[in-house]
Amino acid sequence: MNFLAHLYLSDPADPDLLLGNFIADSVPGRQLEAYLPGVQCGIRLHRLIDTYTDQHPVVRRTTARLREAGYGKYAGVVSDVFFDHFLARNFPEFSAEPLLDFTQRVFALLLSRQAEMPARVQQFLPYLVRDNWLLRYADFEGVGQSLRGLSRRASPGSGMETAVAELQRNYAAYEADFREFWPQVRAYVGTVRS
Repeated sequence: MNFLAHLYLSDPADPDLLLGNFIADSVPGRQLEAYLPGVQCGIRLHRLIDTYTDQHPVVRRTTARLREAGYGKYAGVVSDVFFDHFLARNFPEFSAEPLLDFTQRVFALLLSRQAEMPARVQQFLPYLVRDNWLLRYADFEGVGQSLRGLSRRASPGSGMETAVAELQRNYAAYEADFREFWPQVRAYVGTVRS
């Protein structure tokens, strides 16, 4: 799961949980205690979602397909972006709130709490907002742009910059994986949040 899915799976009425879920990848375990209790809950939720996702048989099937396509150790990263694409593209099926409204609401909250974020997140948040990455996941150009950006930060030869072509080639298979997995991760989050 990438940014959009993690933010969607946060409780919209709990800004601390949403903030923690958003910054979790940039918070080492030993720094967890530096955050407010609600933000800590969001960081823990993010980690639970990642563990659940990485171990799920449907996601493993997706990443196996991506490894076969040549994305090796980056198959999980590519899979995360693909799943955000399907969530963005089909957002009206999962939310009464339009995707544009959702992104604007979430961005306003994140910008209002930017000072609480790790420096790395503070640096990329303005670009995330300016280019509206969450909304852009809905189209191939936005997916390609995200994957090219990830490729620049990865080891040489990751191939992620070409992964949008893989998505287009095997679209039905990746969408079927997402549709099988998405209700299960939502149900899982419902159990760990309650």
